[in-house]
Amino acid sequence: MYACICHAVTSTEVAEVVRGGAATEEAVGRACGAGTGCGSCLDRICAIISSVDPAHGEPLLARVG
Repeated sequence: MYACICHAVTSTEVAEVVRGGAATEEAVGRACGAGTGCGSCLDRICAIISSVDPAHGEPLLARVG
């Protein structure tokens, strides 16, 4: 599924750059272009950033205690 239609960036690609250290919308945009077009995907990008733990590269919901 696309996170950013303007630049054809998938949710998986955004999650990968977040795991690689991109912790803000701006950093994601610099890494893969997502969010640098019309901006309608910024909420999706923020949700992906919030759901991924860049320190461990795992979805936060997948980790137990």
